[in-house]
Amino acid sequence: MIFNNGFLIINKEKGCTSHDCVKKIRKLFDIKKVGHTGTLDPQVTGTLPIAIGSATKFIQYLPQGKTYIGQIQLGISTTTDDIQGEIINKKDWPILSNNQLNKYLDKFRGIVQQIPPKVSSVHIDGVRAYKRFLNNEEFLLLPREVKIDELVLNQWDQKNGILEIKISCSSGTYIRAIARDLGKLLDSEGCLLNLKRISACGFHENKSVKISDLINSKDNKKSFIIPTISALDHIPTIVLSNAGEINFWRTGRVINLKHKTAKNSRFDHKKPIKIIDTKACLLGIGFVNEKNNKLHPKLVLNAK
Repeated sequence: MIFNNGFLIINKEKGCTSHDCVKKIRKLFDIKKVGHTGTLDPQVTGTLPIAIGSATKFIQYLPQGKTYIGQIQLGISTTTDDIQGEIINKKDWPILSNNQLNKYLDKFRGIVQQIPPKVSSVHIDGVRAYKRFLNNEEFLLLPREVKIDELVLNQWDQKNGILEIKISCSSGTYIRAIARDLGKLLDSEGCLLNLKRISACGFHENKSVKISDLINSKDNKKSFIIPTISALDHIPTIVLSNAGEINFWRTGRVINLKHKTAKNSRFDHKKPIKIIDTKACLLGIGFVNEKNNKLHPKLVLNAK
């Protein structure tokens, strides 16, 4: 089945910006309504989910966790907190066993306060931090709360001061900042040497495709698009089974759920529910009112 709306999982190559990927997909699919699910720095490779058509409306309802494989270089600090920046200082790193290094990494597990890099997209009085940095402005970045769900030490190269980590974290987490702060914690320096995102928003790299391969593919390019409904498996479902209910839904009216059986009858009233018909066609997103058990439309797809 070929889909005109859904998610295309791009395996972003180094040097390409997220916006570059969006522009190429717009041209390749001849469609204006295209958007990515979160910026990847130009030097970061890996999983970049891109929404096409009506799928752009559902980006906010995707799972928000992201997982990376990264290499951190100890002994070096830079202006950008990664190896591409101008070197500020060099300092020896301590002799550490894997167990000792792993204990230091405990400081970065769980809910932590993190100061973003100065070269970042964080807004400072309405202006991106990286723009202020490029203009040689003095500015202060305040700590922000981020969540590190998993941080695994994969490898430790004592001789060269390079460690490889696997990290699953919330949106807004800067791995460059972890590299910088780990260096300081070890009474050394640190910067990010290399980073690859292996999953984002519920999509894994094994579903991804490079834009260059997509361009050269002999298959119908739309066959690479994952249907929107497949990206919403984590959301409970309500099935509208008759024309009256669907008409109410299409016209933005509230639906009484008194006699409605849902796939997940215990709803968190603060969280979204995906609405489908009996043919498993996605109709939109709604919320159930806790007081009267009525379904309120939040996002309604236009009738085909």
